Amino acid sequence: MSIVDRFTALAPRILGVMRFLVGVMFACHGAQKLFGAFGGMPAGMTIPWYIYWIAGPIEFFGGILIAVGLFTRPIAFLASGMMAIAYFKGHAFGSGSFVFWPKVNGGEPAVLYCWIFLYIAAAGPGAWALDNLWRRRVR
Repeated sequence: MSIVDRFTALAPRILGVMRFLVGVMFACHGAQKLFGAFGGMPAGMTIPWYIYWIAGPIEFFGGILIAVGLFTRPIAFLASGMMAIAYFKGHAFGSGSFVFWPKVNGGEPAVLYCWIFLYIAAAGPGAWALDNLWRRRVR
């Protein structure tokens, strides 16, 4: 069995672990906004209300749902779209002028979350997801 065959066989498990880790990290961003965890939001920054009341709950509760694999595809799609908006509104145009490159405008995490969540929405939850139990019961 080649290494490619081994990775192919492990793909659902690797996706499940990635989904869990990304979901937990995303929930930490929400906890930072909602509960002031991890030092809270940076001091001295003017943060719009929607960051706390829209982005925070999507990140916190969406991250938890993604981590456990419940309603994974729609929540990941929502999170992907939110991170695309975060990139363009908060990073690319955040300084008042357009700065495209994520390395320059600080938007690398937003871009990565956007594409990882889009992948999860397309590929599904992988192994060890509550969605898989739900699907079995429905059948």
